[in-house]
Amino acid sequence: MEPLGRIGGATVDVLRVLLDGAQPRWGLEIIKLTGRPSGSVYPLLERLERHGWVTSDWEETERRGPRRRMYQLTADGAREAQRVCARAAARAAPVRSARPRE
Repeated sequence: MEPLGRIGGATVDVLRVLLDGAQPRWGLEIIKLTGRPSGSVYPLLERLERHGWVTSDWEETERRGPRRRMYQLTADGAREAQRVCARAAARAAPVRSARPRE
């Protein structure tokens, strides 16, 4: 697994969705859950896969319609995703002042 380098808000959103699901998720589901455009999500998923954070496979199903590409974090990817999301949450948390209010 390779480090990602730059990790922006869209990356954190995609990682959170992948962490929240016990089952693999398909691209359109990730788009809907993050509220991010497909032009951001699909390149991110490709990058995550290229760096070894995510694996993907085509769905095998009898349902009608086109096959879905399913994405899931690797074990190492899940550990790193938890770390990245925790760091992002800590940055977003409001800072409390030690000074008493007047």
